[in-house]
Amino acid sequence: MSPVISARGLTKHYGKRIAVDSIDIEIAAGRIVGLIGPNGSGKTTTLKAALGLIQCEGELSVLGLDPRTQRDELMKDVCFIADVAILPRWLRVKDAIDFVAGVHPRFDRSKAERYIANTKLTPTMKVKEMSKGMIVQLHLALVMAIDAKLLVLDEPTLGLDIIYRKAFYQNLLEDYFDEHKTIVITTHQVEEVEHILTDLLFIRDGKIALAASMEEIGERYVEVMVGSDKVAAARALQPIDERTVFGKSVMLFDALRAGGLSRTQLAALGEVRNPSVADLFVATMKGTYA
Repeated sequence: MSPVISARGLTKHYGKRIAVDSIDIEIAAGRIVGLIGPNGSGKTTTLKAALGLIQCEGELSVLGLDPRTQRDELMKDVCFIADVAILPRWLRVKDAIDFVAGVHPRFDRSKAERYIANTKLTPTMKVKEMSKGMIVQLHLALVMAIDAKLLVLDEPTLGLDIIYRKAFYQNLLEDYFDEHKTIVITTHQVEEVEHILTDLLFIRDGKIALAASMEEIGERYVEVMVGSDKVAAARALQPIDERTVFGKSVMLFDALRAGGLSRTQLAALGEVRNPSVADLFVATMKGTYA
């Protein structure tokens, strides 16, 4: 099966600044991919290139189409939720539903109404009467009700409180995702999405710093809380990062980089556990758990 997104040497310049620096990406169908990076790392630029919103250099295919020349056809099978939901202030909830139902053949009105029923939105409420979080909820309800093959989420729950953020991701799994759909998510709230991700892409300074499935991450990276008498021995194995927690050294090891370290070997040094995506991200980006 052809990849949903395939990029080779994808590059984007803004004047003399390189926002995306010759990256290679391949994303298969039926995956939920976290594209994670600090501010200014190239996340949103990469997504915009994939959606045909900006011109770029290199090879690029999304659902078998070139977004730069076939965007109209591509968008029949793609949905995009940006970090800022822009809706007219005079728009009523029911009018928004009517509009999307009229322009998109794969819009499911009943699904949108079901999402909205679980919020404080009402059919006659206008955008200008809504809080920021309520506007985001309306935007999510409209987009999530479209049966698209590719869903791109750029900070999708920005402005929502924790209850609605958790409900959104639960709905994403139960009512939207299946083996025929692909979801790409960028977010700074990594802890809230790591349990649903199948793959990770870390991006730093316009380059891919890490690309792996969550299964590969679990096998490759190991965190050890090292006993005080084993610190020197642990450091000799060249951890990729080290931090101190309650006076104890916690070291992060890349088994691949260390030449095939086993969990049994590392367990002799102290308590072994899998690092969180957030801790792995910080270590990969900065080389420290600052």
